[in-house]
Amino acid sequence: MQALFDYVGAQIEEVRGRKGWLPAFRDAVLFKTAYAFGLRRNETRMLDAVDFGRNPEGTEFGDYGVVYVRHGKAKKAFPPKRRSVLTVWPWSAEILEQWNEEVRPLLPTAAQGACWPSERSTRIGFTQMNTRFATYRDAVGLDAALDFHSLRRSYVTHLIENSSDPGFVQEQVGHEHATTTTLYTCVSSDFRTRALRRALDATMDAILKPAGRAR
Repeated sequence: MQALFDYVGAQIEEVRGRKGWLPAFRDAVLFKTAYAFGLRRNETRMLDAVDFGRNPEGTEFGDYGVVYVRHGKAKKAFPPKRRSVLTVWPWSAEILEQWNEEVRPLLPTAAQGACWPSERSTRIGFTQMNTRFATYRDAVGLDAALDFHSLRRSYVTHLIENSSDPGFVQEQVGHEHATTTTLYTCVSSDFRTRALRRALDATMDAILKPAGRAR
């Protein structure tokens, strides 16, 4: 994720002040938002500029402490499922504030209210989202199997690696079953090594402490 986001950020600087700067900025914030809140592709695309609010328990995030998802994945014959996703990383609130209040209004179609307008349409399309992601992915040499949904999988994995409560993670991504969230978790080898080390240390402590008291 770091390599991808570094490259996307570099594209903004490369075209700053020239044609293509606004779409590059939009792409950077769009991808980072999808990752920062674990959003599905359609959930990300359908966000409006007003779909953000304050979290009384996270006042440091200002007006971007929570994202109101209105177009969540629905069961067949049911309306879109809604949920609120809390902000967990300060940088996500900062980039959203800059985008919504300084940069997005510069796009000619921004007045329609969509969070991610294009230069010609009120809302960016799926094809454009997929194409841009693939272009950035290939540019940094990431696995061609990675797609937009990989941002959501990375979100789940990184929260779990940071010791977030599994129930909280499940609620954030809107999974009905905990087993689904587990399937999204692809922890790194470093994380597995650290987890094993903690387990071994705890086991050794449990074995040695009684012996120490006996003396």
